[in-house]
Amino acid sequence: MNEIKENLRSIEQTYKIFQQQQFTFIAALEHTRENAHDKIKPVSSIGQVQTYTDHYCNNTTDKRILLMFLNICCELNKLCLRLEALHPGNNVTNAILDRCKTLVSHSNDLSGLRAKYPHDVVNHLSCDEARNHYGGVVSLIPVVLDCVKEWVAHTEKLPRNMLQASVSGEKAAVFPEKPTGSQVTAGTGSVTLRQPAFHTAATQTSLTLPDKTQALERSRGQKLQLSVLGRTPPKILNGPWRPPGRHNY
Repeated sequence: MNEIKENLRSIEQTYKIFQQQQFTFIAALEHTRENAHDKIKPVSSIGQVQTYTDHYCNNTTDKRILLMFLNICCELNKLCLRLEALHPGNNVTNAILDRCKTLVSHSNDLSGLRAKYPHDVVNHLSCDEARNHYGGVVSLIPVVLDCVKEWVAHTEKLPRNMLQASVSGEKAAVFPEKPTGSQVTAGTGSVTLRQPAFHTAATQTSLTLPDKTQALERSRGQKLQLSVLGRTPPKILNGPWRPPGRHNY
């Protein structure tokens, strides 16, 4: 969300520069419409401004301001796509976003669009210009900016678990969880091969402690047996029986 706000602030800064040159923008539209022999119809879409810029613009000043308008509209369109991908939202935020996407569409009719207070872009036009020619095209950017700000305000009021669930879903899509075992299917049957469990050093110590105790006890028993055998009298060689006192060597 912070990145969205930063992007929005950047577009607003560019629009402030454009807004200071509104008279230059209107003059550029007048020149290009005259070159196109199209002074009867109002400027009613972004696509129409694009056509004037590409085919009927003869000086660099007019082209610069027209391209500036088109670039701001392009950035707003990209921002709407990012808002749509950020999280699913609810009925209110989705309705606001749909309106933004419609407004920045190249073929959308802007002739009936008017920016209201506190925006004064329409007030800088004459009555004829505002009503019949340029009222919609000068109102487009401030109206879309207001819609984006409204979307951000409503989104920040959404439950935190909804936003966290969306972020978790995005992370799961980027970093899928690795399975602990692999399943091999042959025919109608399936065999699950389990990978050996991983044990830490502490786990291995706790698991092998009984074995170490048994080995120690066996070692002690062997040592005890050897010590007993070491204290036994020497071996007696058994020969034939002889009566006592009569030993012939």
